[in-house]
Amino acid sequence: MFNPSKISALSLRLQENGLDAMLVGPSSDLEYLTGLHFHPDERFKALLALADGSFFHVMPELYYEEAREKLGPDARIFVWSDSEGFLTAIDKANSEYGLEGLAIGVNDGVRAVDLLDMKERVNVVFSNGSSILEHMRLIKSSEEADCLRKAAEIADWVMGETIKFIRPGLKERDISKKIEELFMEAGGYGLAFGSIVASGANTSRPHYNQDSRVIEAQDVIILDFGCRYNGFCSDISRTVFVGEPTEEQRKVFDIIVRANTEAEMLAGPGVTAGQVDTAARDIIRNAGYGHCFLNRTGHGIGLAVHEGPYIKEGNSEVLEPGMTFSVEPGIYIAGRFGMRVEDIVLVTDNGREVLNKFTKDIIIV
Repeated sequence: MFNPSKISALSLRLQENGLDAMLVGPSSDLEYLTGLHFHPDERFKALLALADGSFFHVMPELYYEEAREKLGPDARIFVWSDSEGFLTAIDKANSEYGLEGLAIGVNDGVRAVDLLDMKERVNVVFSNGSSILEHMRLIKSSEEADCLRKAAEIADWVMGETIKFIRPGLKERDISKKIEELFMEAGGYGLAFGSIVASGANTSRPHYNQDSRVIEAQDVIILDFGCRYNGFCSDISRTVFVGEPTEEQRKVFDIIVRANTEAEMLAGPGVTAGQVDTAARDIIRNAGYGHCFLNRTGHGIGLAVHEGPYIKEGNSEVLEPGMTFSVEPGIYIAGRFGMRVEDIVLVTDNGREVLNKFTKDIIIV
């Protein structure tokens, strides 16, 4: 059931930031605030929370039943039909709540075209409010941390079972399908993101998104996947070798494992996100592969697989207990091979807890 205390907390944040309201479309932000989990589509649906603590929802009628069930009988919902369009609901909301002249923050779940249409009907000033909601979600409660632990535990098990499945002759897509099957078997609530199964030279592309290559002897394989559990995400990466790795490959693998481990050991209260990135990046740079480390060291994780804090160069954000994020240094040598090792880290009062327990030893299948 909907918990209005989070709306009250948002209202205080709006006052602190000089905003009159926040418009929140389908997204992990909306799920955090209301429990509503909608796939974005062309039909406008949103929460509007005002700085005075009041709020309402705008909803297409075909989503009304599930919204009412989740939000409870007292929530104010302005419903619109396909034949009339969502601006009729905006007109009614404006008449009831007096939106004219308000400064409204907007999250990334609202389409720009809808904002333009709204401004034709209501004289308001929109601004980017995503950072306000991001900061609200940075610190995970003990219950949220437990969900992240369980999601990581499931991902660890799936990693082990997937590695047992790998053999030459399979296509990358065969392994991806197996990953999805294993998550369903283990109790995951769907994938957190499209699984990455990159083999051979494809591993030099950090976010490789194809699936047709056939696994061959002497391949390097990057596996990167996660699931959702009670809405919260997991994300794990491991690098696997089909047959004996070369001396160079062993060297690179050792570098990224050291970078991963050192960055994780540094993480804790009072350390900045940028310092964690530097701990990993310096190891890779000093080994002569700095130009092959193409990405930030990590990203926050929670209801979204990518959220704050961002573990990147120059980020002065200080880590606090309850923050969760990935540590995923990698080395990517264009046209040849790449490697990545990734865990999720939870900052605790006394240091950190690495949620993924799956081995980082070299794995040969």
